[in-house]
Amino acid sequence: MDLFLSEEDQEFKDMARDFAEKRLYPRAMEFDEEGITPQELIDEVAELGYLGFTVPEEYGGMGFRATTFMGVIEEMCAACAGFGIMLSVHCSLTCEILKLFGSEELKKKYLPDMAAGKKIGAYCITEPNAGTDVASIATTAVDKGDHFLLNGTKSFVTNANFAGVFIVFAKTDPDKGHKGISCFVVDCDSEGLTLGQPEKKCGIKASDTREVNLADVKVPKENLVGELGQGFRMCVTILNSGRIGVSFQAIGIAQAALKEALKYSKERVQFGQPIANFQAIQFKLAEMATRIDAGRLLAYRAAQLKDEGKPCHRESSMSKLFCSTMANYVCNEAVQIHGGYGYIKEYAVERYFRDARVTELYEGTSEAQRMVISKDLLKE
Repeated sequence: MDLFLSEEDQEFKDMARDFAEKRLYPRAMEFDEEGITPQELIDEVAELGYLGFTVPEEYGGMGFRATTFMGVIEEMCAACAGFGIMLSVHCSLTCEILKLFGSEELKKKYLPDMAAGKKIGAYCITEPNAGTDVASIATTAVDKGDHFLLNGTKSFVTNANFAGVFIVFAKTDPDKGHKGISCFVVDCDSEGLTLGQPEKKCGIKASDTREVNLADVKVPKENLVGELGQGFRMCVTILNSGRIGVSFQAIGIAQAALKEALKYSKERVQFGQPIANFQAIQFKLAEMATRIDAGRLLAYRAAQLKDEGKPCHRESSMSKLFCSTMANYVCNEAVQIHGGYGYIKEYAVERYFRDARVTELYEGTSEAQRMVISKDLLKE
């Protein structure tokens, strides 16, 4: 990846790998079984500066580019995908939208605490009846003079249980469809904001996921992010960051699965020799490695375009589409190489197999990515 990573980038990636291998991987099975993200580990990554990795230095962050941060996400997700997505959502979605669209007052009020890990961010857009069709969200924000009054329910909210800051999208003018959506910062201790029970998920169980309910929640006027009616546009822009983040999550999961498959194929003896000696296994490994590298190239291209301030809507969708399907393919093959043992929780590939599945679902399904890509192509 020398095409994209500087020496400094690689150093941060190596540091993240060291942390992940020592602090996350040994307990990843425990986190998966118990469905937890330990606070002490969140505190540790905060001390390392990762929670403010892309936040500008003037707001207490490290000010690094997305390309550098994505190497960190890959390493974290290779060890524990649930923990890695906590980091990605906090930085790539919540900090990012404030950095790009928040007023100077909002940036000064929230970003320093978010960069320091004092307030973890959660992103609230999806609803029980509104997923890919963002324009159909039902949450409302009514102008009450000195504040907005928010009502609605948000689904599948990552980090909800320990979030200090919620980025909430709501309709300020329901008659205008997607042009009537606005964005707000809502504090976790706001009266009327309550959380549902944790979702019982197939994978990434270490990631806290639950509903967020808003019942007459008062939000100060100054907590409007950007301008009224600009929420949809901001959401689409930030989704580029989220999709790049999921791309690297998928790459991390796939790389970890390949590593386990390589190790097992050299150790497992059948017919008097390691199964790695059989061409059927060798070809699987070759295909897995090739697809991972192809995914990395797509993902780093999208990240680099974002860093350069260039349009990356199509590229981020291509990256997310390819990397998520790639991760599911690689993890499926890793289980196959393990045979029956790949279906047993004692082996890490079983967890990778489950963790990979969600990468084709959130931040836009694979079908939604194809819609974005084809629509962009047809404009030419």
